[in-house]
Amino acid sequence: MTIFFTADTHFGDHRTINIQRRPFATVAEMDATLIANWNAVVGRDDEVWHLGDVARRSGDVQGLLERLNGHKHLIRGNNDPEATVAARGWASAADYAEIDIDGRKLVLCHYPFRSWNGQHRGAINLHGHSHGRLISMLRQYDVGVDPNGFAPIELAHLETG
Repeated sequence: MTIFFTADTHFGDHRTINIQRRPFATVAEMDATLIANWNAVVGRDDEVWHLGDVARRSGDVQGLLERLNGHKHLIRGNNDPEATVAARGWASAADYAEIDIDGRKLVLCHYPFRSWNGQHRGAINLHGHSHGRLISMLRQYDVGVDPNGFAPIELAHLETG
């Protein structure tokens, strides 16, 4: 089992194509690419932490989750209403989480922090929200799709650049 991270998919949101200058002509093209890229790297038994801003319409979320590989956890973003959180298909849903992977402490939130729990003891902050536009601090990584090839990414790939 591999653990992946992602954020800011914004499925079905035409505004994201324009605002973030995503290289897609249509929402359908963007959504198809995001789904194909996700399923190309994530296997059925893998785990994915989605750090928020899943989709424009919460009614679409359950259907999307059924099409995406892996066991999916949600860390809620500013564009995730309660109906997105409540959609069937999430293994868990929260506003914030601290997890350990291979002895590494990870602090997960949709928003980037200036400081976080364990920061000076090696803890890593993973976030979304900034769409690759924020200069990260030491041990802080934007896991959003925009700076990561429009696909979920492994921690090891974040740390090696």
